[in-house]
Amino acid sequence: MTDVALFPIPGAVSFPGVPRTLHVFEPRYRQMVKHCIDHSLPIGVCHTRKVIRASEPSQSREQALNNNQSTYQPEQVLAAGPVELLQQLEDGRMLIRVSPNQRMQIEEEKQTLPFSIWSCRDMPDQTIAQSQRETLQQSKAKILQRLLIIGHDYPEIKSALTGEYWQQMPPEEFSFAVTGMMSMPPEMAQALLEQTDPQQRLDDILDMINGI
Repeated sequence: MTDVALFPIPGAVSFPGVPRTLHVFEPRYRQMVKHCIDHSLPIGVCHTRKVIRASEPSQSREQALNNNQSTYQPEQVLAAGPVELLQQLEDGRMLIRVSPNQRMQIEEEKQTLPFSIWSCRDMPDQTIAQSQRETLQQSKAKILQRLLIIGHDYPEIKSALTGEYWQQMPPEEFSFAVTGMMSMPPEMAQALLEQTDPQQRLDDILDMINGI
């Protein structure tokens, strides 16, 4: 089990191996970032099941914090990893980069205020037999081929997808990386994140691309 500080953002689904740059302006989340850096605590940027409700003007700061914490439900599966402070402005706002390296499932909330910390367990993919790896590679190749066709008018896309980084990436990692670069509804992205069968995840991505 691993302690993870949650950064809930409605509509934001993060994937292992796909860094996310964020602008942090709320005081409690600036405090969370500092705490995570000081204590080497991973941050999990996660989609929410219920959008955070705006606080009432008459509420105190403590009431507003309690209200916000109680009116969102984080998704149970998220990607988490270390956070890096890229820039801090004079007014305290931060530009950070979270580099998720694990897919995790939240289990138990250990801290609610001023920010949420959960105990999480690792959520690995299903084990793939060696005999299935050729099929995985074929699925990856089909996705790359379709993306090259779709992006044929953009030389930078062709250069990237035919480069060593994408070509040599294992299919399991590729399925997360390519999903992270695509635009899709958050519910669809969340479903792909939660899919633990890498072959099915690749098949779902290919079906989605073929539907474009």
